[in-house]
Amino acid sequence: MLTKKQLDLLAFIHKRVQRDGVPPSFDEMKLALDLRSKSGIHRLITALEERGFIRRLAHRARAIEVVKLPESLGGAPNAGFTPRVIDGDRPDTPPPAAAMPVGNSDAHSVPVMGRIAAGVPIEAINQMTHSVTVPGGMIAGSGDHYALEVKGDSMIDAGINDGDVVVIRETSVADDGDIVVALVGDLEATLKTFRRKGASIALEAANPAYDTRVLPADQVKVQGRLVGLIRTY
Repeated sequence: MLTKKQLDLLAFIHKRVQRDGVPPSFDEMKLALDLRSKSGIHRLITALEERGFIRRLAHRARAIEVVKLPESLGGAPNAGFTPRVIDGDRPDTPPPAAAMPVGNSDAHSVPVMGRIAAGVPIEAINQMTHSVTVPGGMIAGSGDHYALEVKGDSMIDAGINDGDVVVIRETSVADDGDIVVALVGDLEATLKTFRRKGASIALEAANPAYDTRVLPADQVKVQGRLVGLIRTY
């Protein structure tokens, strides 16, 4: 899956290539997506390239090739792309399933949807890479659940370390003090403590080395709330 902004940009590039034979300029992309700066376009382009949807050709201006499309834009299902995880300093082998007997009827399989930043936000990754088995008691409340591997150390004082796998209940609402997956400006995802500050939202780290980010409420979308954690040694 792609974020809405990533999908909108891919659709715009594809439409312009089909119509004109060349991709749009960065200024045209910025205007089409109503972004304030080209830096947001650069992040979206990088995210699409990392996920294998586009390819940038070296030494050529405006050289972007659409490699594939998601099903929502008419692409073939299960095109066989394996997403690459960026900013990683750990082995790319999937973490083992949670330490409980596979035969336990109370166990649940939860999809791992990539990495989440516990530090400076990284590009949102929302592609299933593998799954983990978690105790039934960790599946709290109604709604879908998914897992993410933590990248960074900004939540260490909350007991969340680099390389841990967090289990998230999908929801768009949060209470003050909840640890949430927050999508910032439809571009970046991060794991932080959620607090309301008047008309703004504060995303608080649990590490004094990191500052609290205070953002307009319309720039923060809650994607889920932390309900469990898996750690391997």
